[in-house]
Amino acid sequence: MAGMTRPPLNRRLAEFGTTIFAEMSTLAARTGAINLGQGFPDTDGPEEVREAAVRALRDGRGNQYPPGPGVPELRTAIADHQRERYGLEYDPDTEVLVTAGATEAIAASLLALVEPGDEVIALEPYYDSYAACVAMAGGTRVPVTLRPHEGAYVLDLDELRAAVTDRTRLILLNTPHNPTGTVLTRAELTAVAELAVERDLLVVTDEVYEHLVFDGAEHVPIASLPGMRERTVTISSAGKTFSFTGWKVGWIIASPGLTSAVRSAKQFLTYVSAGPFQYAVAEALRLPDAYFDGLRADLAAKRDLLGEGLAKAGFEVYRPSGTYFVTTDIRPLGATDGFAFCRSLPERAGVVAIPNAVFYDDREAGAPFVRFAFCKKTEVLEEAVSRLRRLA
Repeated sequence: MAGMTRPPLNRRLAEFGTTIFAEMSTLAARTGAINLGQGFPDTDGPEEVREAAVRALRDGRGNQYPPGPGVPELRTAIADHQRERYGLEYDPDTEVLVTAGATEAIAASLLALVEPGDEVIALEPYYDSYAACVAMAGGTRVPVTLRPHEGAYVLDLDELRAAVTDRTRLILLNTPHNPTGTVLTRAELTAVAELAVERDLLVVTDEVYEHLVFDGAEHVPIASLPGMRERTVTISSAGKTFSFTGWKVGWIIASPGLTSAVRSAKQFLTYVSAGPFQYAVAEALRLPDAYFDGLRADLAAKRDLLGEGLAKAGFEVYRPSGTYFVTTDIRPLGATDGFAFCRSLPERAGVVAIPNAVFYDDREAGAPFVRFAFCKKTEVLEEAVSRLRRLA
């Protein structure tokens, strides 16, 4: 800018421009393409949960600032959820903190726990906000890459161990994993836990897709493993499980010392948010098992519909065990550049996807991979599959 000796954006964020999600969503709107890029459902969640939010609004619950840690009803429901699902006991008053979605939970956790110069290990490809939050905290991100093997992405535990140095502060996990759909096994997580204990590391674990696992895969909270409760910050949210992504209700669960630390950072970010929606999410967490079973069955069917359609269109498809994303390899279609492929796909086939390279430090490693979301209406996915046949 004329007359300025320094660019407006600080150095830590200089590498992060407009997100690929904004670019691709704009491209979808401009071309009329089906947007299978950004991961949000195209239908609302359960009617009774939506009505709970309306009831809270009308009753005046949450219309003013809610308590800083979150409304007691939601914190209690979160603690109950962890106990009933995973056998983990947490005190809702000292070990649960409600946040503005999981994104704020990640930011607050890293800002609170990472000092400038600390190294943060993250599983690559990683959700784009991880890199930005590590940068804002002044940390150094150290990627450990998940690689395709026999139709799925796998973690190399030797590579993870080799990545730990005397400067490593924490491991940032994500399971079920976005964008690859991998669900880390109990054996893999046990190895991570043993490494964390041995090297005295913290673990921040993003488990927002905890209820979206398929084919008998098991979601294992790493906090449930020996030695991990006191060194783990567990993050989850309501958006993915209940299809109300716009409400931005997330939370962290951790020991009192870690929760207090994260709260110290969080209070200077949003302070509080989503008052009436917190009451609704408290009710959502108490829905019967039939809801969660039905959600998984519906998404598994949609995964298979889209995955089979992508395979017939010529992609190599990595069948996800969790989340609502499927990663594909575009090389069988004669392409190697995911960015160019995704920017041309709306004109070629009327569908929008996301190039996985944006989730890598090593852009070349992610270059031939492209992610599609299947959290859409069945008829939308059927139309997308029909359009993608043009590529075959």
